[in-house]
Amino acid sequence: MELEGKVSLVTGASRGIGKAIALKLASFGAKVAVNYVTVEASNKVDADDLVKSITHLGGEAIAVEADMRDSEAVKTMVEQVTDEWSKIDILVNNAGINRDTLLLRMSDAAWDDVINTNLRGAYLCTKFALKSMMRQEWGRIISISSVTGIVGNVGQSNYAASKGGIISFTKSVAREVGSRNITVNAVAPGFIVTGMTDKLPSERKEAILEMVPLKRFGQPEDVAELVAFLASEKAGYITGQVITIDGGAFP
Repeated sequence: MELEGKVSLVTGASRGIGKAIALKLASFGAKVAVNYVTVEASNKVDADDLVKSITHLGGEAIAVEADMRDSEAVKTMVEQVTDEWSKIDILVNNAGINRDTLLLRMSDAAWDDVINTNLRGAYLCTKFALKSMMRQEWGRIISISSVTGIVGNVGQSNYAASKGGIISFTKSVAREVGSRNITVNAVAPGFIVTGMTDKLPSERKEAILEMVPLKRFGQPEDVAELVAFLASEKAGYITGQVITIDGGAFP
């Protein structure tokens, strides 16, 4: 129970990597605010089910709705968490979307939606959550980037730009808040089995697998283990870093 007494906020936590992170933090004793956005009715159902799972296992959790693109919604979400538990110790910027297409075919909306959700969302959540961390002089901010943000990928210029932006954002904020005992790191997953990657055609998956020395795809729990470590006291001297978790595909 290394995180007992800590309060965490995980964005985009109703499924996939975010869900695995929320469960892992809860298993370490942290209280968990499960963020979701009602793009589909199932998102709220999934978030509520996750809260029930955590409480059933003896943890504490609440579901909080906010669209990462909306400054007022994000501010209200952070206030809701601090009203409930008085503080935020751990922020995991996980919420993200993709709108893949070649640049010459990309619409302005496809660019804006991805940048605003993935990058602006991380900026807004970090900005508002930092106030609590600065007061208590302790905090952990972990943002989910991607190896695509490091090496790029065909048809994902918007997604790569958003995830690369998260890396630069992470390094800058780490320098700003380090004196307050707040660490800021990014995790860059490779191919992780989620609903997003399930949409890829089988031949694309096979081609990706050929690039992975470990010869398997990652699981959301692999990412969750790393995030939980970065959130703990054991990682107190790690900040401003980008840690890839990709089975060795991009050493």
